[in-house]
Amino acid sequence: MIEETHVSEGDIVTAAVLVIGDEILSGRTHDRNIGAIAEHLTAIGIVLREVRVVGDVRDDIVAAVNALRVRYTYVFTTGGIGPTHDDITADSIGAAFGVPVDIDPRAVAVMAPQYAARGISLTPARLRMARMPEGAELVANDVSAAPGFRIGNVIVMAGVPDIMKSMLAAATQRLRTGPKVNAVSIVVHRAEGDLADLFARHQTAYPDVAMGSYPSFADGVYRTELVLRSADPERLEEARAALVRLLSERELI
Repeated sequence: MIEETHVSEGDIVTAAVLVIGDEILSGRTHDRNIGAIAEHLTAIGIVLREVRVVGDVRDDIVAAVNALRVRYTYVFTTGGIGPTHDDITADSIGAAFGVPVDIDPRAVAVMAPQYAARGISLTPARLRMARMPEGAELVANDVSAAPGFRIGNVIVMAGVPDIMKSMLAAATQRLRTGPKVNAVSIVVHRAEGDLADLFARHQTAYPDVAMGSYPSFADGVYRTELVLRSADPERLEEARAALVRLLSERELI
């Protein structure tokens, strides 16, 4: 006998990503972090619900952080914690939480020996990367030593992809996770418009299963991938099987 697993909204752990940087908004730098974070969170059972991008403007960062941290279990930020004058994320996060920001001796203790081993001086510019809001926890960085940090439910990470991934892995050890979301897909060699009405009715029949359609067109051939997602494997399989039957009955597959 197979027991059904039902997942309530209270079991779900949610997140938002806040990308910080003028270079993203100008198009000079193409973001490589959103997809990596989304994939990682999905794999560990955290549902990414929102992504925002803001420039290097303190008031905009503060407003975004305060809006997101009350809506979601976690907020992950990327960018703005480097050594230059326009790296203002730490100060902005401090302002959002109403706490001072200063050089953290714990961060210096992590950075100093690694920089010394590479013959690099801890200049005032580099010490900017040791500035943390009061009460923050350090988030380890195995790539370049300078840590990120976590305060409340906000995890602050670098924008450089390899460093971000290192920080994300370190932060994950302290995160609460929920049921993992499973996904199945059905590929139909028809235009999306041919399936839209049927697919909409199927979504209505299974409101607890997330559904999306992803069309493509290549070499004169239409292709639509129908993707179903749910943390409840029994319900997901029920919805998949029912959709296959509907498509077969209408000779769409």
